[in-house]
Amino acid sequence: MNQITGKDTFSRPVFADDTREIFANCYPEQPRLLNHDMAAHDLLTLDALAKLGAALPKASVEYNPGDLPVGIDPKDVPDNGMTIADTILMIENSASWAVLKNIEQVPEYEALLLDLLSEIKPILESKTGKMLRPQGFIFVSSPHAMTPYHFDPEHNILLQLRGEKTMMVFPAGDERFAPASAHESYHTGGPRNLVWNDAFSDQGQAFHLTAGKAIFVPVMAPHFVKNGAVPSISLSITWRSDWSFAEADAHAFNHMLRRWGVSPIMPGRFPKQNRMKALSWRALRKLHLAK
Repeated sequence: MNQITGKDTFSRPVFADDTREIFANCYPEQPRLLNHDMAAHDLLTLDALAKLGAALPKASVEYNPGDLPVGIDPKDVPDNGMTIADTILMIENSASWAVLKNIEQVPEYEALLLDLLSEIKPILESKTGKMLRPQGFIFVSSPHAMTPYHFDPEHNILLQLRGEKTMMVFPAGDERFAPASAHESYHTGGPRNLVWNDAFSDQGQAFHLTAGKAIFVPVMAPHFVKNGAVPSISLSITWRSDWSFAEADAHAFNHMLRRWGVSPIMPGRFPKQNRMKALSWRALRKLHLAK
């Protein structure tokens, strides 16, 4: 791969002024469709992504058949019987879904990620403080592939680069769609996949993504993704914040309280800070008393 360095990655901003203004108005709690001006990139071709998939550690690569239901237990997800490189190179016909995780482990992709985040860093840091743990994920999907119902702990902007997909997003922090027990389980080592109920179908917000579109997804907002009729490539740029870590630790503390027979109140969403529960959990963890 050719080395990518600094601001030479893009000849002009990927997020225009009006897009950054929209992001500033919706961050950190409202999902919102955004525009991006990220043209074809040498690091994001199928050939380059197949090489990246082969180079990443095994733990940083996930792929499986794409014809999954909206709701599925992770332990029930079958193998697609292919290598990650073949899955990506034959994505048009492999009926699969693949994600390359933590692409920042490779210097060229780290530069790409940090260049993109630098365009919105002043906005996000003005609201949730220092940008922490920047990470990148690349999704490669066959026609009609499904990403099952789940949530993620990061602040996330997903850029659609090729093909089209629809993401259905549900309100973050609403226990109708992700009960407190699901949050507590996840933040103490459980899965991110959620239990789907067909009654949810008309209660989410659908965002149609085509090349040149992006979506901001709030921390822990439940969602699922259905790919369109052609192969898709998407790039997810994510980060954490002091607020997101406090929210996570407050859920973990609640998990412990629940084991003690207490019925705790669910941590608040931004701008509530959840400091007392988060600090209590961290103190117990430091003393090796957190369970």
